[in-house]
Amino acid sequence: MTSPAAALPTPGRRSQGIAVRRGVVLVLMSLIVPGSAQVAAGNKKLGRVALSCWLTMIGLLVVLGVALLVAHGPVIGFLAGSIVLGVLAWAVVVIGLAWIALLVDAWRIANPGHMSWPGRIVSGVIAFALAVVLGTVSWGAHTVLNASAQFVGDVFVGGGSAQLEKGRLNVLLLGGDAGADRVGLRPDSITVASIDMQTGRTVLFGLPRNLQWAPFPADSPLHALYPDGYWCKTQECLLNAIYTEATNHKKLFPGVKNPGVEATLGAVEEILGLKINYWAMIDLKGFQQLIDAVGGITLDIAYRVPIGSKSGKKGVYGYIEPGKGVHLDGFHALWFARSREGADDYQRMVRQKCVMNAMVKQLNPTTVLTKFEKIAQAGKQVVATDLPSSEIGTMIDLAAKVKDLPMASVSFTPPLITPAKPDFPKIREIVQQAIDDSAAKDKPTPTPTPSPSASPSVSPAKKKTSPAPATPSTPTNRTDDLSAICSVSK
Repeated sequence: MTSPAAALPTPGRRSQGIAVRRGVVLVLMSLIVPGSAQVAAGNKKLGRVALSCWLTMIGLLVVLGVALLVAHGPVIGFLAGSIVLGVLAWAVVVIGLAWIALLVDAWRIANPGHMSWPGRIVSGVIAFALAVVLGTVSWGAHTVLNASAQFVGDVFVGGGSAQLEKGRLNVLLLGGDAGADRVGLRPDSITVASIDMQTGRTVLFGLPRNLQWAPFPADSPLHALYPDGYWCKTQECLLNAIYTEATNHKKLFPGVKNPGVEATLGAVEEILGLKINYWAMIDLKGFQQLIDAVGGITLDIAYRVPIGSKSGKKGVYGYIEPGKGVHLDGFHALWFARSREGADDYQRMVRQKCVMNAMVKQLNPTTVLTKFEKIAQAGKQVVATDLPSSEIGTMIDLAAKVKDLPMASVSFTPPLITPAKPDFPKIREIVQQAIDDSAAKDKPTPTPTPSPSASPSVSPAKKKTSPAPATPSTPTNRTDDLSAICSVSK
């Protein structure tokens, strides 16, 4: 029979158990509050320095959180600068390494030599695992921040104007197509998004790439070459060819980084009667990668869209079938937007707007955060944009408003206009009417005031009422019937 005294652990074993528990506690203290383990049982000076740095970072994060609530756009604009992002990218690495060093030091302070071999292994594995977690998180944050810095530096070069006209922001969106069968780059799609900065309500204006006689502003270098508008006898002087025309006359645009966009933007401003604030161009390869990066898009598709072309080497080798909730990856979304087989340019313009609309509606902050590196890599395929990084926060705020509202859309295609001989005053009139109609949706409906001569003794049921006057509506040929082709799935 074993005596009670014999059942008790020896003083040495008790000491080893205390050392293990002490080691685990100190490691966890260092994980939760860096420096606290050193203040409690180690180098107090080092611990106080680490603790001060930790509390300072907490204070800065609190200040940053308050600043984001008070001035969301400017703060994000500051943080989105490529220099700031680059500094933060390496700062998280330094912080991570220092944190790991404090955690390992906390395990050392526990004096593993006083632990049993199993205790030494268990406590060491815990410390090592936590160090690996800290290192992984730190390097992951570095990767995201570094990708962000490169993305911002490569894409958001600035040069546009934030000055609004009548409270609206106008953005020119160009889809570039530099395929092997083309001489130079030509915009495959030309769309202007006119956005009310207060409400986010948006109107998309689509211009056909085969529009002729495009006027140039008086200060455009191409105005002297084409004073009556962009036209030539070969009938190759189309709106989408202005990009190549200006690129071929670079000497006329001294100091201009992208004369093709500069000339196209000027012509679009003259056609629509709108001042463009910013422009962005993405080539088709970049578009496909971007769709894949965000996980694809989902559309309700009304009719079959061919993949390939009868005149191409492969011919028509597949179809995008109609249906509700059709999920498209980058390859299929690209073909849905650009397929010409069995369709004209005007149907393609509508499909392209559906894809743009889907991107806006279905992209969410969670997707951006979890897939940011892929999105940033795809974003490098964007040829350029003149949106400065300081306006990124403003655009994020605006995108949240745009996402919650339906988009109006107008395509300047037959029978609305004749691309070979467009009526530009009529186009500008339609643009203004579409913007006015969009703005009117956010105006409060006036409450009818009862007539003073109305007799209170007349029963509402017997009172004669005259029919309400008809509300002027935009003619059906002035707006795209998106639902007849495609719509964004909920």
